[in-house]
Amino acid sequence: MSISRLARIPLRSPSRSYATTAGLNALARPKAENLSATWQGTSATRGNTKNFIGGAFVDSKTTQWHDVLDPSTQTLLTRVPETTMEEFDQAVDAASQAFKSWSKQSVLARQRFAIELQYQIRQNADALAHSIVLEQGKTLADAHGDVLRGLQVVETAIGITSNIVGEKLEVSKDMDTEVRKLPLGVCASIAPFNFPAMIPLWTIPLATVTGNTLILKPSERDPGAAMIIAELCARAGLPEGVVNVVHGTVPVVNRICDHEAIKAVSFVGGDRAGRHIYERATKNGKRVQANLGAKNHAVIMPDANKNLALNSIIGAAFGAAGQRCMAVSVAVLVGAAQSWLPELVERASKLNVNGGFEEGADLGPLISPASKARVTGLIASCADEGGRIHLDGRNVQVPGYSAGNFVGPTVLEGTVEMRCYREEIFGPVLTVITSDTLDNALDVINKNKYGNGAVIFTQSGATARKFESGVNVGQVGINVPIPVPLPMFAWSGNKGSVLGDIGFYGKSGINFYTQNKTTTSLWRQEDAIGNKASVDMPTHH
Repeated sequence: MSISRLARIPLRSPSRSYATTAGLNALARPKAENLSATWQGTSATRGNTKNFIGGAFVDSKTTQWHDVLDPSTQTLLTRVPETTMEEFDQAVDAASQAFKSWSKQSVLARQRFAIELQYQIRQNADALAHSIVLEQGKTLADAHGDVLRGLQVVETAIGITSNIVGEKLEVSKDMDTEVRKLPLGVCASIAPFNFPAMIPLWTIPLATVTGNTLILKPSERDPGAAMIIAELCARAGLPEGVVNVVHGTVPVVNRICDHEAIKAVSFVGGDRAGRHIYERATKNGKRVQANLGAKNHAVIMPDANKNLALNSIIGAAFGAAGQRCMAVSVAVLVGAAQSWLPELVERASKLNVNGGFEEGADLGPLISPASKARVTGLIASCADEGGRIHLDGRNVQVPGYSAGNFVGPTVLEGTVEMRCYREEIFGPVLTVITSDTLDNALDVINKNKYGNGAVIFTQSGATARKFESGVNVGQVGINVPIPVPLPMFAWSGNKGSVLGDIGFYGKSGINFYTQNKTTTSLWRQEDAIGNKASVDMPTHH
């Protein structure tokens, strides 16, 4: 994930000017106006985003606000509060009170909420996607993919009635041992900017169907999708206080880590923030799962299906403008596959960089001017350190979007010593390195500090087997460019890409949000009362 997901963005200043809503073009403006008119907690027409506490959308009393700008035009969409500590404590109190009754609801009642939530998300997928395009900058198709991948977790959570079944065994005559999975209490989820719908939906369904209550802090850069999801939870019948949404940056994150009522914290984001949250929250006795940075490699063997390999790598490297923690950011060309580099560059150059609502757009802008500056700086470092820039997207021109944070597809050729290889770029930049053999390629991947994923393109089963067995990452793709497991399985990144030993969603997700209670009981059969009456003559022996 990005390096500084929790960095404070500039607070709004009266002297700072932005484009009015009229700065949005004819494609975006009606969608922004519809979002503001339809949804209670968010705005795309310069209104304030609200907190969601105890089942109500509440205006914050803060004096500190963060501006959310359309990354394609720098149009002000909404202002997000730095939730006050009093408001934060109110949210935790609401979650604590709701836990007393929600945790006692039957698993069938909690399942019904998940069933209704998936229906509500399907019915309102367009609104969620429109919010993502406006605030985050994704293309419309990619924004719908963001929603769909989150929806799949909701659909999997519907199976909670089977997946949370406990264990029971008669361990000795008339003695039983039973293990049940019980909820933890109030949990918290800190979400990143790059998946405004998917990451909240990694946590909301599993936390709630297991009987917990939740405090969600979406990214202050694009909270609209999370606010819509909160309203959909209410429409789906979730009781007041079970899910609450607060906003902010470091002070709110620290309060999440410190508040004694919060039992577990789920985080997706960058290295620096993730380490801080993990260390601070675990010191306070909390369970933590944290997904951090990544540097995902794609190995292209000479025997690979060339068309599949090149198209797959281009899609995985440049989709979502490279702002994915499972983006392919390094291509390792092995042997004769090194001759494919010119064609890879040619295909990448044909991608359409444009506003997210534009027809045929392949990738949109980066989230902020600061992100653009960081990405362009890393591109420049390649040439400064002796590498080659085969395709340079730094000066891409997008008609109608002169103020956008756009960087076009960029292909670098470098070595493992360069910054463009060592650092997570989090932009539409593919670093190409070469290798003579598969063994050398494996050595490169295994020495990298990150371990989210790696993929290989080959038509040899033996080569695929060797790669799968020898590569040290958590998620492996064989002719699959982004091997993110579907939610019946669990997220399984490793090495420097994760902190905490219980993964997201799947069986791991259920384990994260539950604790085992083991009961051993003894009821001797011979001690039973109410045995059959005797009609024999009593002898009083």
